[in-house]
Amino acid sequence: MRLRNLKKLPNIKLPDINLSLPEIISLYFLKGEERLYKGTDIGKHINSAFNKIGVFAPNGLADKIDKIKTLFIPFSKFAKDYSGKEKIIESLTEAMLQKKTCHVKYHSFSDNKIKEFKIDPLNFFERKGGLYIFARITRFGDIRMMAVERIQTMELTNDYFEYPDDFDPEEALSSAFDIIYDDPIEAKIWFSAAQARYVKERQWAKEQKIKEQKDGSIILEMKTSGFWDVKKWALSFGAEAEVLEPKELREAIGNEIKKVMGVYK
Repeated sequence: MRLRNLKKLPNIKLPDINLSLPEIISLYFLKGEERLYKGTDIGKHINSAFNKIGVFAPNGLADKIDKIKTLFIPFSKFAKDYSGKEKIIESLTEAMLQKKTCHVKYHSFSDNKIKEFKIDPLNFFERKGGLYIFARITRFGDIRMMAVERIQTMELTNDYFEYPDDFDPEEALSSAFDIIYDDPIEAKIWFSAAQARYVKERQWAKEQKIKEQKDGSIILEMKTSGFWDVKKWALSFGAEAEVLEPKELREAIGNEIKKVMGVYK
């Protein structure tokens, strides 16, 4: 039912949300990122909310919404599955809003064990089709990234926490190369001319410099964090990239290549 039809009914008051076309397009752009919640109750709520937007769209825009829907195609090929995790996501949201400490059981992939501890959940963030949180580990006081799907159970406690004044989540994300947030690393990587244009079109680190070479190749210098992520990324270019610095990263990649060569004998 469109808004223009509803206006003909007597004694019905409708909210005047006055959404413009650019605003509706922006909302549907965000909806295109809903892949995280596909198949969950949260995904159903998102669809319900957007159906209401269609109902209350201003005259002249309602007919365009069906066309707008086709502009943004959600891509969920590598998205993680959060079906069955709705309660945990809702509880984390409540804990963040109320600043309540939580008791969690968490599957640690580093040692493949289920661990129990208390956290102060601070922020959600999305990365490569996965939902993560920044959480302060109550016992140690350090802030870590945690994958939401690895939280087995969680309970809100009666303890409250203060959001750390010295923590900036956007700064933490911008300083990390990918998903690992750890000690800083200064890397210098050579890229062939064939890959130079690809590398130059993106911002890989908050602090980076690109030096053009006479043969069309480039050298990327960057300050970031996430040793393992940088290693994995550099390896993905094969012989089209060479790590020049630091020595530890260059040696780690060399050792990895030797292992791969052993596998493909």
